[in-house]
Amino acid sequence: MPNKFTKLLELKDISLYHKENIRLKGVNLTVHQGEKIALIGKSGSGKSTLISIANGSLLPNEGEVRWKGNNIKKISRRESSNIGTIWQDLSLIEELNVAQNINCGALGKHNFLWALKNLLGIVDQELCQECLTAVYLPKKAIYSYISKLSGGQKRRVAIARLLRQEPEFVLGDEPFSNLDPLLSKKILDLLINKEKFSSITIPNTMLISLHQINLINNFSRVIGLKDGKIVIDSSIKDINSLNLDWIF
Repeated sequence: MPNKFTKLLELKDISLYHKENIRLKGVNLTVHQGEKIALIGKSGSGKSTLISIANGSLLPNEGEVRWKGNNIKKISRRESSNIGTIWQDLSLIEELNVAQNINCGALGKHNFLWALKNLLGIVDQELCQECLTAVYLPKKAIYSYISKLSGGQKRRVAIARLLRQEPEFVLGDEPFSNLDPLLSKKILDLLINKEKFSSITIPNTMLISLHQINLINNFSRVIGLKDGKIVIDSSIKDINSLNLDWIF
């Protein structure tokens, strides 16, 4: 159950605009530890913008983002690694192999020497293989180069990199794109139900934007965006087809 007394992320009066192009307007959102939140809205509603602001990679014109009560711009590199993001464009490094990309998830928790070792060869091979197993890729894939993988395989490597990071909180920008419906459901089950592994810990709090609306029943809370504003913030049991029709 969500711990309603532990605030992880707070977006306070967030607005982002350029001239007359308003991307977010007056957004207020609090995420508590343990919540599983689906972010929905049609293309251009502001979902990707909200996620980029939530992890501190994009600064709003107005408002403040707080992580565990602190301004997100002032937290340490190590603390910021507790916020993991699956980007829509994946942000994988094509010239590196799968293991090196997976280990990039742990860069925020290691020093420069460890990062150099990762570039020179395979670091923590067994741990990388366990991350691959979790996303239904064969262990031998650690030796493959990203440029040789299919779109769906790349997406699973990006999710494996997130597992390697072991964040407290996951932000996902349509992370199940390029995955078939069955595999999408399996990966979501992995994140929602926190399957047990010997060496990796599945994060228990997430905010994930979805284009597969059939997946929202797996979440406890739904945030709906329309024209840059939050117009729905409800538990899943209060969402019905009328809500969804209005959003889309």
